[in-house]
Order: sequence, then C-alpha cells, then structure tokens
Amino acid sequence: MKKVALVTGGSGDIGSEISYALAEEGIDVVVHYFRDKDDALKVEKKIKDIGMDCLVIQADVSKYEDVKRMRDEIINHFGKIDILVNNAGINKDALLSKMEHDMWKEVMDVNLGGAFNCIKAMVEDIAKSGSGAIINISSVVGVMGNIGQVNYAASKAGLIGLTKTLALELSSKNITVNAIAPGFIKSQMIDKIPDHVKEKIISKIPLKRFGEPWEVGKVVAYLASDNARYITGTVININGGLYI
Repeated sequence: MKKVALVTGGSGDIGSEISYALAEEGIDVVVHYFRDKDDALKVEKKIKDIGMDCLVIQADVSKYEDVKRMRDEIINHFGKIDILVNNAGINKDALLSKMEHDMWKEVMDVNLGGAFNCIKAMVEDIAKSGSGAIINISSVVGVMGNIGQVNYAASKAGLIGLTKTLALELSSKNITVNAIAPGFIKSQMIDKIPDHVKEKIISKIPLKRFGEPWEVGKVVAYLASDNARYITGTVININGGLYI
C-alpha cells in the first residue's frame, strides 16, 4: 500500500525537491504552503506527472488550529499519514542588539513551534502506519551558530533537541525521528547574497560549492524509506564539509 507524506513548506526550493524525491519513490505527497499557492500548484503538477497523487493545502503552521485542519484534510483525502517532513521555515536576521522581540517570536513560532504543532496533531496517525517517519529540517547554523541569526540558529538547534527526544519517546510506536542539517543550499535566499560574499562562503566549504536542493531531497527520501528503519535520533549534515 502506498505511503503518504506531508512536506511542510513544500512549495519552496528545498521543499519542492523533497516532494519530488518522495514521489519518485512511489509516495503520495501533501504539499503544504503558506503564501506561494502558484508555486505549490506547480509542484502538484510535477508530482502528478511522476504518477503519484498530490494534495495541496494552505496553512499557518505556527497556529495549532490551522495544523489540525490540515491534518483533517489529509485524512479525508488519503485516509492516513505515514511520513511527516517538517521543512517550513522563515528567517528574520539581525544582530541581537537590533533584534526586536517579534522577530525572535515569529521565527521560533514557525520554525520550532510549527514542527511541534505538526507532530502533536499527527503523531497518532503516523503511529498507525506501523513504520512511520518524522524528518525535521534543521540547519548547519543550528549546530555551529551564525552571526546575525540568533533566532534562526536557536530555532534550528531546538529542532535537533526535539528530534533526539522524540526519537526516544516514539520508538515504542515504531516511528523513526531524524533531522537533516543542510548547509548553504542553492535557493532564492542564496541568490540574494552579493557575489563577493558568496565567494567568501565557498572558500570556507571544503567541497568548494553550494549544495543542490535535490541533494537534500534524496536524503529525506532515504530516511523515509524502509531501508532506514534502524536509523533514529540522528542528525545528517549536508554541508560540503563546512561543519564536521
């Protein structure tokens, strides 16, 4: 029986590649989005072209009522949820001295609170799978820190703590819980960085390049597969050697 995966932030650069990678493994995909409906519909079309079913849902993951509604829509359409990929995230960067409290709260509410909300709302459904998987998308800055991103780094570090704790708590339900910590991955965010700054970043990466979104997607697909059933509580770094 085909599995069903929810990818939050599934319309973005990394989220879309995660969605495609799952679909290519024969998994039906729920593509969550917050604002980018047109991009989400493009992802839906490609997934259906691959030959898998796809459901597009708008929700604010920082609001538990929104997440519960999303859960109900998934169950109504597919009847189950096997895999949850907590990929939705935002950044509002500033040095601590210039960071407003709402910048801290919004990033924490979406990046960390959103993952908590989705897990809380869907964990019992995932448990029914018998071989459920939760994959949290953290970041290299969650393990090494980064100037001007105290809120983002804290939220991504929090996801790692969430991952390790839930790996212990949910093992009895046969749910694996893992995290991926991408480094600098090609995206609209990277495109906005001035060329001279990009050169400095690449000079610090042993593999001398930015990562490709599909490289993250393929690792997610592996962790969601039956081949990874003995992997839980781990953090996989995809950063070209930037942090070892």
